[in-house]
Amino acid sequence: MKKTNVERILDQQKLIYEVIHYEVTDGKIDGVSVADKIGKNPNEVFKTLVTVGHSRALYVFLIPVSESLDMKKAAKACGEKSVEMLAVKDIEKYTGYIRGGCSPIGMKKKYRTFIHESIENADYITVSAGKIGAQIRLNPEKLAQVTEAVFVDLIQKG
Repeated sequence: MKKTNVERILDQQKLIYEVIHYEVTDGKIDGVSVADKIGKNPNEVFKTLVTVGHSRALYVFLIPVSESLDMKKAAKACGEKSVEMLAVKDIEKYTGYIRGGCSPIGMKKKYRTFIHESIENADYITVSAGKIGAQIRLNPEKLAQVTEAVFVDLIQKG
């Protein structure tokens, strides 16, 4: 199987990772369904959200698939007055990825990236491998290193 851009970047940096493929023919590609399909805890499978700040700068946030991004915490993390989700129609234009296959690794540009703090001390985090049907599992510190991300509190409290 052909390697994704994400895998090539991780190989170049000599980072250890695991690729996990999952079935997509049922159309269930939301994060919780993906976590279920790959047999991982939804708290260690993270979705990649791209936002636009008040300044029009783009920011990337990674949070557990079963959680919701707290927009106030997100804005505070990146020093913006406010942030909003990037329109789905613009995701590919700015990241090079499509919705459901957006990885924090290897976007068209380096955007400031933030990872929810709950995973910081875990052994593994699972994120999109850059295409629908594939996930990458690696150490959270290594992911932070490759994306130049910081760990912060980003989710809504239930």
